[in-house]
Amino acid sequence: MSVSSPDQDDSLFWRAAPVIFVLFWAGGYTFAKLGLPYIEPMTLLALRYGLAVLVLLPVLLVHRPVWPRDAAHWTVVAISGFVIQCLYFGGAYVAMENGMNAGTTALIMALQPILVASLAPLVGAGRAGVRLWLGLLLGLLGVVIVILGGRTVGPSPWVAVPFAVAALLAITGATLFEKWHGRRTDPIVGGIVQYAVGFAVMAPVALWFGLGQVIWTGDLAISLAYLILANSIVSISLFVGLVQRGDATKISSLMYLVPPLAMLVAWLVLGEVMTPVAMAGMAVCVTGVWLVNRASRG
Repeated sequence: MSVSSPDQDDSLFWRAAPVIFVLFWAGGYTFAKLGLPYIEPMTLLALRYGLAVLVLLPVLLVHRPVWPRDAAHWTVVAISGFVIQCLYFGGAYVAMENGMNAGTTALIMALQPILVASLAPLVGAGRAGVRLWLGLLLGLLGVVIVILGGRTVGPSPWVAVPFAVAALLAITGATLFEKWHGRRTDPIVGGIVQYAVGFAVMAPVALWFGLGQVIWTGDLAISLAYLILANSIVSISLFVGLVQRGDATKISSLMYLVPPLAMLVAWLVLGEVMTPVAMAGMAVCVTGVWLVNRASRG
């Protein structure tokens, strides 16, 4: 989803938006893990997207959105939805379903800022300087320390690797695509279109591979509520909105904070261990992101 606020808007909301985004996005790993024991991954995604559309539709009764005015605009919204909702989330979920450790998956996704910085000049987003590259590499080092310190990296079946790599390329491509096309979309319209696309793709996939047994529990209900409201509606709209408002590399660097914060949320919600080494790695991540932001301002 895209946000229609002008680039120069420096409101309190947009100052807080990066913090809200990274916290809600990081929490998605924990709450997905909370629900996955009771439901198949593709079924979870199909339900997530279908219910997100149902949540957003009533908003149209009180909100008068600015609809896309041409086919090209509708197309870019649909493409963004397909790439993020189907390729990125689908790839990451299938990788974990096929035995890839969550920490390994997070480490692979942490390569995204490096890829964005390398490819950003292709979409006119500028070339990375020495300080920016230093921040990116420091952020990646912090992620490695966090993952190793938390003892969450383990061997992964080779069949899972292509799905994780596909997810990495998808979120990288979505970031660059949003920066390249530069179109702004009302967040409600964008959300409905994107999640409708996600549901249209994931529902048949879930049916094709078998829905499996869904065990309705309190944990699954909490998982779905979080994934729909915090992840699907708030996080995605903020991510795309932030990319369109600012530097793609700067926004992507926030992804370095996701693995350590995900472990922190998992410690708070699931009781998973947060070691001193992982905490040190989190500090390195924060330093790397700070350097990227300083370099982007310069």
